[in-house]
Amino acid sequence: MMAWQVTKPGPLTTRPLRPVTRPVPEPGPGEVLIAVSVCAVCRTDLHLVEGDLPPRRPGTVPGHEVVGRVVGHGPGAGRLPLGARVGVAWLRWTCGECRYCRAGAENLCPRSRYTGWDADGGYAEYLTAPEDFVYLLPEGYPDEELAPLLCAGIIGYRALRRALLPPAGRLGIYGFGASAHLTAQVALAEGATVHVLTRSAQARRLALDLGAASAGSAYDRPPEPLDAAILFAPVGELVPVALEALDAGGTLAIAGIHLTDVPPLNYQRHLFRERTLRSVTANTRADGQEFLDFAGRHRLVVATTPYPLTAADQALGDLAADRVHGVAVLRVATDPSPDAVSPRG
Repeated sequence: MMAWQVTKPGPLTTRPLRPVTRPVPEPGPGEVLIAVSVCAVCRTDLHLVEGDLPPRRPGTVPGHEVVGRVVGHGPGAGRLPLGARVGVAWLRWTCGECRYCRAGAENLCPRSRYTGWDADGGYAEYLTAPEDFVYLLPEGYPDEELAPLLCAGIIGYRALRRALLPPAGRLGIYGFGASAHLTAQVALAEGATVHVLTRSAQARRLALDLGAASAGSAYDRPPEPLDAAILFAPVGELVPVALEALDAGGTLAIAGIHLTDVPPLNYQRHLFRERTLRSVTANTRADGQEFLDFAGRHRLVVATTPYPLTAADQALGDLAADRVHGVAVLRVATDPSPDAVSPRG
């Protein structure tokens, strides 16, 4: 099968992501084999390829927003039937035994593992995944529109919940890419007023088209105080900007796995009057299921830019240069039928 692997992380000009030919993987105990239909391209993939997110294993295949069909079972797997359309997300495995897992906070499990970081991901024609961490997907969407829901959507949903937006509240969104344009739709559907702050003129137009009350530049002041804000842009300089825009008692949630350094905060300007600053770490499976159920009830507009699997390096380059409208999605040329490989189990 064709796949892309991270050879030596570094700037994209050094070609850290290289195409390779590999055998189709075998599913292990409790795993399913999935023929990949599409895989969305995430900024976390870019951080991994460029070395901002240190690789956990050599030659990793990135990609953690995977839509495909089940074509094989490992020993002990069988909940998902052959041919089922499924999704594989960032969270791949947790221990189920630590105090975080027992408390329903499996996203904080110290032994947690992640797709496209600890194990090979979806920049390939096939991948394996633990069946218990694979999602059945809602109907009514093409594969290309489902893929971004599996990270951009799920993480945005968790960030929205972490931001503690009150009913009919005023939400500020800083940065308006893959995750933000989905999160805005959830907030709007739940009755919020949304203000978008982003450097991209194209993204500001999309925000207004989706129903945002205003759309300004990243460092602008929103037209009214915010009850909550989410920072999607990995820019630490925006943390004090967003905090200062909050009303008393407001909360800022930082959604990214990587953030540049945050400048010093002034207590009176940025944190006094019970403003709160919170981070977001991955997601639980419950978050993922809640969001996918929401997407099944509310048809979301998912803006995508398609690329063939052979152009994965170009997709990452376009993402880095802000040339992608919505979400870059790799179309994988493979036969998704259960007969495409010899199924196991």
